[in-house]
Amino acid sequence: MNFEIAITGFVAIYIFMLAAFGGWVIIGDVPAILHTPLMSGSNFVHGIVVVGGIFALLNASTLTEQIIGFVAVLLGAGNVAGGYAVTDRMLAMFKTSGHKSAHASHAKRAAKKS
Repeated sequence: MNFEIAITGFVAIYIFMLAAFGGWVIIGDVPAILHTPLMSGSNFVHGIVVVGGIFALLNASTLTEQIIGFVAVLLGAGNVAGGYAVTDRMLAMFKTSGHKSAHASHAKRAAKKS
């Protein structure tokens, strides 16, 4: 397969500036408590590494290039899987447990004293 992708300097700078501005606008309005889950939940961005590794692997012509492409795919996939595992653990902290909240039990005790 022969994929030729040519991005000129001005187009690359435009894409970078557009992505930076878009990220700044989107992330700027997110409350501070949600920054970590949001950034961890955006692990699909890390999939670009996997796509780049697959692209390198498909265009590899020597054994060294194949090894580099394989390692890129392997590390990228590990990064994505690890990111989703961290996201799952972080989101579990926000779930309520089956126990009553401390506020509800305190309100019941206060009602009994009255």
